[in-house]
Amino acid sequence: MTNLHRSEFALEIGGERLVLRLSLQALAEIEARLAPEGLEALGRRLAGGGLAMADLIVLAGALVRGGGQRVADTALAERLEAADLPRLVSAIAAVFATALPEGPAAPNPPWPQPPDAAGASFSLSASAGCGFPPMPSGR
Repeated sequence: MTNLHRSEFALEIGGERLVLRLSLQALAEIEARLAPEGLEALGRRLAGGGLAMADLIVLAGALVRGGGQRVADTALAERLEAADLPRLVSAIAAVFATALPEGPAAPNPPWPQPPDAAGASFSLSASAGCGFPPMPSGR
């Protein structure tokens, strides 16, 4: 079962169901193999649309391993048929689009608000029931 909150997508190749996920390990593997200059260069390369079949195998293999399945790129390439390519490309694009959405990032939640005007506050004292004896006065 895939978890869309983790940007997982299922793809059936050669009768086997594979789960693709962009984990940090998968991203590091893709970066190292396709764009050692860094993530910005990787983004330009993926957006450029000039990927070779070998690049698709690297992407698919890293994403499948990110999904938790251990499969070598060569074994994955042997399973792929030409008819699988449109679904493979769509699945890879969906993983990246979900994991790294375009546009501004969602705002952080607000910081905790101060106590309300009704006087709700927090203090440490012996009467608070914390179990410590009161501090001696006069020190």
